[in-house]
Amino acid sequence: MIISFSNKSYKGKMNTCALCAEKYCDSGELDKIPANCPCKDEEYVAKAKDAYKEPVDFKLARCSAMLEKEGYCQKTRVEETIDFAKMCGFKTLGLAFCVGFSREAAILIKILKHHGFSVESTVCKNGSIPKEFLDLTEEYKLTPGAFEPMCNPIGQAILLNRAKTDFNIVLGLCIGHDSLFIKHAEAPVTVLAVKDRVLAHNPMAALYLSEGYYKEKLYK
Repeated sequence: MIISFSNKSYKGKMNTCALCAEKYCDSGELDKIPANCPCKDEEYVAKAKDAYKEPVDFKLARCSAMLEKEGYCQKTRVEETIDFAKMCGFKTLGLAFCVGFSREAAILIKILKHHGFSVESTVCKNGSIPKEFLDLTEEYKLTPGAFEPMCNPIGQAILLNRAKTDFNIVLGLCIGHDSLFIKHAEAPVTVLAVKDRVLAHNPMAALYLSEGYYKEKLYK
């Protein structure tokens, strides 16, 4: 659903929730919210609530809220993914994974099948399209002079769309590649893990170290 707005009064305002120290939206104290808080924009709130009336979105939102109650601080992301898929009634899951996560993908599929799901999986190098297709020269290859296929997230989406998956899981796709997969996938998408080889696939560590070890790297 594409949500459009006619409220001209919002023009020029910025969304600055990350800078709000109180988060009154979370406490329900709406009489204390700042002037540019989106909670004050009645059109926006109405549009958002109206969007949830779409059956699929309503189911996803409702199951997410139920899962939050049941698994919060109790279950791992893998367990919550399984529970969510079951709550939503999904039968066929899609797995779009990076070739560097092949071992992890095989383990995940084994677990998902144990829980009764049918799993369609597709690796990032599917199609074996050379990087030259993107007008890239040898200097942009990890191994100059060798054949090097580009990652093909649009192809991953096409394959899982063709398989008519109910729900897709992203495992370790690169930045940008994950964006393209999510853009082109027809079924709902969740991200199990993101790639960060420097920090053992824990990108949040850079934020936690932003005032220490990584300060000079992040604030050049």
